[in-house]
Amino acid sequence: MKIAVLSGKGGTGKTFVAVNLAYVNNDSVYIDCDVEEPNGHLFFNPEIIQNNDISVKIPVCDNDLCNGCKKCVLFCEFNALAYIGDRLMVFDKICHSCGGCQIVCPQKAISEKDKTIGHYEYGYSNNIMIKTGVLNTGETTGIPIIKKLLKDDNYNTGRDIFIDCPPGSSCSVIESIKDADYCILVAEPSVFGAHNLHMVYDLVKLYNKPHGAVLNKCMEGENPSADYCKKSSITILESINFDKQLGLLNSEGKIISQESEKYRVLFMSLLEKVKSGMKK
Repeated sequence: MKIAVLSGKGGTGKTFVAVNLAYVNNDSVYIDCDVEEPNGHLFFNPEIIQNNDISVKIPVCDNDLCNGCKKCVLFCEFNALAYIGDRLMVFDKICHSCGGCQIVCPQKAISEKDKTIGHYEYGYSNNIMIKTGVLNTGETTGIPIIKKLLKDDNYNTGRDIFIDCPPGSSCSVIESIKDADYCILVAEPSVFGAHNLHMVYDLVKLYNKPHGAVLNKCMEGENPSADYCKKSSITILESINFDKQLGLLNSEGKIISQESEKYRVLFMSLLEKVKSGMKK
C-alpha cells in the first residue's frame, strides 16, 4: 500500500497528516519527498543507518576536439549549452542530464562528469523506516533524489508506505504520486486553500488516482474548501478543527497521535477510511 499525501501549498498540514498516519500504522515506511524543505525527520528523530550522495551527469566539452558546429546547442531544448567565442559553455543549473548532446556531437568532444545535487538518509524510529531526501541549496530539481527514495525496494518490501509529497503540483509532485495507490489532498478552509485544492485535484484526476480530502484548521463559519469538495464530489475523509494545543505540540516536534488518545483515534479512523477507499 502506497499512500501519497499532497497539498497545493506549504503550511496546510501535509507533513502533519503523513507523519501521524505513518505513526499509527506502526510497521511502515515514511518517505519525505519534500526534498527542498524536508521536516518529517524532526518528528521521528530517527537513528540514521545510511547516508549517500545523489549525483547527476553533466556534459564536459574537450575544446581541442570541438569544431564549433553547434549541433549540441541546437539539440538542447533546455538552453543549457551555448557556443560563445571559440568555446562551448555549459549551464549545469538548467541541464536535465539527458545525455543527448554527447550522442549528437560528431567530433566526440563531449563527455560527462558527476555532479552531486543532494543526498538521502535512511533511518529507523522504532518500527518505522524513515527515508529523507535533501536537495542542495541552489539546485533546480530534486527529481533524481525522489526517484531514488521511491524505487529503493530493499527497504520498502512488505511495509505500507506513506509519501510526504512536495507542495504544489510541479514535476516533483508528479514523480512522487505516479506509483501511489491512494492520494490524500490536504487543504485549509479558505478561498486560497480551495484554489490550491483545485490544483492538486486536477493532478490526481489526470493520473486517475483514488483520492479523498482532509480539511485542516477548520473553524466555524464558511469553508470554501468544503464547498469545493461538495461541488467536485471529493470525499472529505476528515475535518480537523483548529486547535491551539495541537499547533503548540506540532511546533515542538511532537507526534500528536503519540501525545493524545483523541488524535490517535482520529488518525486510526482516517487510515481505515483510506484503506476502504482503495478497495472501491
